[in-house]
Amino acid sequence: MKAAVVTDFNQAPQYTDFTDPTIEAGETGITVLAASVNRLVRSQADGSHYSSDHQLPMIPGVDGVGTTDDWQLVYFNANKPVYGALAERTVVNSHLVLPLTGDVAPEVVAATVNPAMSSYMAIEARLGAENIKDKTVLILGVTGNVGRLAVTIAKHFGAAKVIGVGRNPERLADAQRLGAEVVNMGDETALKQALPTLANVDVVLDYLWGDATAQFMVPMLQQRENRSQPLTWIEIGSIAGQTVALPAAALRSTNLTLIGSGLGSISRRDFLGNMPGLLALIEDGTLAVATTAYPLSTVHENWPTQTTARVVFKP
Repeated sequence: MKAAVVTDFNQAPQYTDFTDPTIEAGETGITVLAASVNRLVRSQADGSHYSSDHQLPMIPGVDGVGTTDDWQLVYFNANKPVYGALAERTVVNSHLVLPLTGDVAPEVVAATVNPAMSSYMAIEARLGAENIKDKTVLILGVTGNVGRLAVTIAKHFGAAKVIGVGRNPERLADAQRLGAEVVNMGDETALKQALPTLANVDVVLDYLWGDATAQFMVPMLQQRENRSQPLTWIEIGSIAGQTVALPAAALRSTNLTLIGSGLGSISRRDFLGNMPGLLALIEDGTLAVATTAYPLSTVHENWPTQTTARVVFKP
């Protein structure tokens, strides 16, 4: 079969021949229709993701849309070490195959699931959807695809107010159109004025981490009106840094719960149990990201390094 194959972590994948996958007991063969390239897939392909075993050659790609051998249209999550989604064919654990209605183009589903999954699973599987209803939610890093989808998802689960923080004015305006109050973190005056409001939120969905999170966390805790009021801080992404220096007193003096949401923190049972609800929101048009689709044969020249539109490759 043809596939996007990584043979060198310092180069973009090449479109080339690769051995067909063997279907074993408990697995399902998939003919791939569309697979997206997101931040996780890029870090797979360059060997930098924490889940990488650095085995080469390998086919990157964590999920996609395809058909089973009995022609059922499905979303699938790729879980084999070598056989990712960016190929004509792949094979996955049968439990990680979920049916689709076909109401939305495969490339839209493939592009939207991963960025939507981050906040959807953080709320459903880590926080508990009942704990966001009628609460105020702060999204750090609202200007990316994941952050803008998080606005809609938080409101879907009943958040009373959503506040989005980011730097890009145009993308902040997008978040505002989706119903969020927005704060430009590059505007020191606006940030200072907003801090008392930010300090009293109930839930933080954090896609930044690093120094950017430190800029918010300690001042927010210090200015919190009721320090016994629960604050759940969910670390989802780390685009601004891998570590945060947090004073011990911050944990002792406030009712702060700090949790993470990502690979390893959510059980397969919870993941599978929550996926149909997420897919339904995509198939009814509630959730979607801007998508650019290319033939898989052009993967090397069109491999994204950073992009606003989600890139999808179609075999």
